Amino acid sequence: MHHSLSTPFTRRQTLATLGAGATTTLLAGCASSRRPYQGMLPADDAEAADQLLLSIADNLLALSPEGATSLGIDTGARAAERGKLSDRSAAGQQTVANTLTADVARVRAFDKTGLDHKTRTSLAVVESAYGVALDGFALPYGDVAVGGWRNTPYVVIQNVGAYLDVPKFLDSDHPVKNAADAEAYLSRLNAYPGALDGETGRLKAAGGQGMIAPAFLIDKAVKQMEASLADARTGGGLVESLAKRTRENKIDGNWGPRAETITRGAVVPALERQLTELKAQRTRATMDAGMWARPGGDEWYAWGLRASTTTRMTPDEVHQMGRDELAELHGRMDPILKKLGYTQGSVGDRMNALAKDPRYKFPDNDAGRAEIVAYIQTWLGKIRAELPRAFRTLMKGNVEVKRLPLAEEPGAPAAYGGAGSIDGSIPGKFWINLRTTELHSKYSLPDLAMHEAIPGHVWQGEYANQMPLIRTMLAFNAYSEGWALYAEQLADELGLYDDFEVGRLGYLQSLAFRACRLVVDTGLHAKRWTREQGVEFFVRENGSNPLEVASEVDRYCSWAGQACGYKVGHSEIVRQRGLAQAALGPKYDLRDFNNVVVEGGNVPLDVLAQNVAAYVAEKTG
Repeated sequence: MHHSLSTPFTRRQTLATLGAGATTTLLAGCASSRRPYQGMLPADDAEAADQLLLSIADNLLALSPEGATSLGIDTGARAAERGKLSDRSAAGQQTVANTLTADVARVRAFDKTGLDHKTRTSLAVVESAYGVALDGFALPYGDVAVGGWRNTPYVVIQNVGAYLDVPKFLDSDHPVKNAADAEAYLSRLNAYPGALDGETGRLKAAGGQGMIAPAFLIDKAVKQMEASLADARTGGGLVESLAKRTRENKIDGNWGPRAETITRGAVVPALERQLTELKAQRTRATMDAGMWARPGGDEWYAWGLRASTTTRMTPDEVHQMGRDELAELHGRMDPILKKLGYTQGSVGDRMNALAKDPRYKFPDNDAGRAEIVAYIQTWLGKIRAELPRAFRTLMKGNVEVKRLPLAEEPGAPAAYGGAGSIDGSIPGKFWINLRTTELHSKYSLPDLAMHEAIPGHVWQGEYANQMPLIRTMLAFNAYSEGWALYAEQLADELGLYDDFEVGRLGYLQSLAFRACRLVVDTGLHAKRWTREQGVEFFVRENGSNPLEVASEVDRYCSWAGQACGYKVGHSEIVRQRGLAQAALGPKYDLRDFNNVVVEGGNVPLDVLAQNVAAYVAEKTG
């Protein structure tokens, strides 16, 4: 996921960066000219609560025009948003914080007596998301994702920044169906240099506080930015995306040349300025991986963990939980490995051996890449057939499997995904990293498809898309990623691996991988582990692919705490299910429980517990 939130931008990711200080609009101050709605509300009742929630959503959307586009709601009264980018400058950050402060005060002041459970839940969700985000804005540096997963102490790094987000967003989410769309594309392209400069200003400010990313991350970012620059100097993808789509849709106009003028004249110099600052910081950077080595790093990491897990767990508690759950999962993997003929060495050693087994590999060429995509589709078909056994109400599961853009592949995880637009016109995406087919195996891909697509992120996002707008926009990493892991578990429980035991091993390794994350993320940031120690733990303990794990560990360095949301969220959903089963006995039904979790929407874990308790009370009542 992760998500995680929250890069072109599946919904999950767009919302990951909502308010993450995302890009100066054409007219300076345009983003902040929209004052938070302060009007009087009618009597405190359900309708007033709905109006309050809608006005809060509007205020947040005004700060994230990309979010409005990805959700497919930049039309009518919001049509102007289609030509804007969010403001990534320090002033833009302040505008977000001011808006949240005003709006959370309105939620706290609202009389909640007499409201139904759903509406009270929505208000609680806003209060929780905004409270945590404001604590993040009070810290001296970093990006805060409002109700999203992509919180980071670094403004620009190998997986953070407009240089990655904007080109991918323009190409994948910004529609080009008519001349107005094409003009809006150019308007956004015009705003892109301002977005870059807004970040560069914050990057300099952080550097002035001695807040500099690890050298190995800067090296990755520099390489990627140099590739973006080389592309932009020739016009490149930014021009081609518009030129190709206007050509295909027969939209008359000199779109290509106009895009090229902006790209070469304004985008290139802004990228050069950002690159210059990153290179200047590289001379002062160290190889220390974790937040412990950064000014105020312990405080930032405590907040990052809290934002990610929606709990108050300490680094030590998270670390221990990871070690305990890893041991338990390996205990379940051991007999399956023996059955497959892998008897010697630790579970990690045997999973390393399994990874080299040619029976489960794909050819490392374009034919192999095509085979991977077809294989994913086959498994999505298998799970679709079983979903009526697990849910009372079924979604469409509208998803397309797409290869990640080449520029993003080196810094990206093996895959990610999320739901499409609210009206279904933009399908959900399952982005797969195919830089080498070595990243994937026949026993790991089925599980990955369940996590990213159905019944994981894409499926859950379709339920979220039916909720009040603010609820569609606010996501919590522990819930999003916990749900996706629980979706993996459902596939196993529904019998998908009964005649493909190695697939069950892939699923258990995936959970074990998330338990390792608890150990490694806290190890890096609180226990002073090196980057090498982090990689080595994964390879040794879990038999993970060193190729994949190197970029994983780098990701924990830049999204401090984010990796801990997954297993914390999953364990809590499973714990709640156990409580419901025990309390309800014969009245318990898996379909009812799953519906309560998924239709209750994306919530902090304490609110999830309240939703399950209300369901149990209703059933026993």
